[in-house]
Amino acid sequence: MPIRTQSDLPAKEILEQENIFVMDESRAMHQDIRPINIVILNLMPLKEETELQIFRSLSNTPLQVDVSLLAPASHASTHTSKSHLNKFYQTFQEIKNQYFDGLIITGAPVEQMKYEEVDYWDEVCEIMEWSKKHVTSTLHLCWGAQAALYYHYGIPKYDLKQKMFGVFRHHVMNRKIPMVRGFDDYFYAPHSRHTEIREEDILKHEELTILAKSKEAGVFLVINQDGSQIFVMGHPEYDRMTLDSEYKRDREKGLAITLPCNYYPDDDPTQRPMLQWRSHGNILYANWLNYYVYQQTPYEFINTDEIIGK
Repeated sequence: MPIRTQSDLPAKEILEQENIFVMDESRAMHQDIRPINIVILNLMPLKEETELQIFRSLSNTPLQVDVSLLAPASHASTHTSKSHLNKFYQTFQEIKNQYFDGLIITGAPVEQMKYEEVDYWDEVCEIMEWSKKHVTSTLHLCWGAQAALYYHYGIPKYDLKQKMFGVFRHHVMNRKIPMVRGFDDYFYAPHSRHTEIREEDILKHEELTILAKSKEAGVFLVINQDGSQIFVMGHPEYDRMTLDSEYKRDREKGLAITLPCNYYPDDDPTQRPMLQWRSHGNILYANWLNYYVYQQTPYEFINTDEIIGK
């Protein structure tokens, strides 16, 4: 899939070196097709790294995708340069009157805090509410998924005794739902979190369906009835070395951290980690784009409030 970005976004050059088709604005203007408009609310501290990971995951369909980047105005990022944020990111106030085919809300390293204590919580809530009328389908990742289940359905999160950290095997459920089309019976995906959402709380809501879960890591993938809200508890977009970087970072800080499960050959952190989740991660993003964004969105968004005279 050609991804359309600003021509000078640093991620563009890296993606092109990886043989991923990235289209700049000038070429995209000459293509007589309806592109898919995706906005990414990037809550991760290392925003450029997250951009690359998600762009790679979005690059596996023939659809043209225009990507906009969004950062909370209510939070001062200390791990990404102000010049990068000012040049490539917008605020919610700048885009709130627009309509998008898809929205991705990333994870964030705030899961051990109460939602209401997060400095950008009110802004995230405003965006999640806005998404109901301005976005065809929203894909929520890790903390973003937990936050959305709490905001939309009142489902709580629970602290874990030990960080869920590593690559875990998951079992596909409800195979007839398009979101898991093409999945094997079992697949692997990375997790890196200190909290969990429990299956019994999700099952209290008839409008939610669990599509995949793990004996070790719990619920992984949840969808609402019309596919407008999809919740991913792990990180299928992670690169091969992401968990390695997190493990070594925490060790250097003197934090209590165990080896990521099922990650290093022979549990030896000096060896190159095994990449076991890329294919299913790509299928997940491709299914979301095709079945819940492209197939569901109209050629042009229409403001239904204007039609009925509200």
